[in-house]
Amino acid sequence: MIKVTIYNENEHDKLDSIKAIYPNAMHGAIKEALDEDGRFEVRCVTLDMPECGLTDEVLADTDVLFWWGHARHADVPDVVVDRVQKRVLEGMGLVVLHSGHFSKVFKRLMGTGCNLKWRESGDKERIWVTAPSHPIAAGLPEHFELEHEETYGEHFDIPNPDEVVFTSWFTGGEVFRSGCVFHRGNGKIFYFRPGHESFPTFYDKNVRKVLCNAAAWAATERGVFQTYGHYASLEGENK
Repeated sequence: MIKVTIYNENEHDKLDSIKAIYPNAMHGAIKEALDEDGRFEVRCVTLDMPECGLTDEVLADTDVLFWWGHARHADVPDVVVDRVQKRVLEGMGLVVLHSGHFSKVFKRLMGTGCNLKWRESGDKERIWVTAPSHPIAAGLPEHFELEHEETYGEHFDIPNPDEVVFTSWFTGGEVFRSGCVFHRGNGKIFYFRPGHESFPTFYDKNVRKVLCNAAAWAATERGVFQTYGHYASLEGENK
């Protein structure tokens, strides 16, 4: 089983308007999707838990970390960010959702401001598969639609992705690189744009397929973690 930890800020989820959409919170809906797939062992952690629930022990037991945050990025302690970054560089997968693009850990791993244009107007989002051979796109149609979502628009201030798996178009005319793949150290990172709290995005069957594909891809087995720093000669010289 692939061990997945879902981090959700869990701030908006306490509002009655959001509870009406996600009675078990957004992390509950994401967990439900992964549980139904059958390949994953899933735990959920939130900002209000000690150390955001992301202790050394939890991260050591995590193959893939999902991250959703929005209003309280600044409240995630730097020691937790350091911890997550270290695990990604060691090989833990990271799936960053929607407004998680402004999270401390994503901005640190990208090395840029990760800014963009946005509008919360309930536009339709059409998501085009632009890398159909990528494992994250497996089993998806060539495009799918979300009837209402928050709009994001370019320019998205990130480094050039290793691959752009999805590109979105919105009825307001914006386009956006909505599914981006990166590698940092030994870790794999996937940024997926949809997931505003005001819309039932995480119940959509195609979105759920993406989440499961992303978790499986990011957890792909890697080779032996490399040794760094001073290194003695294998030939017994220059110790």
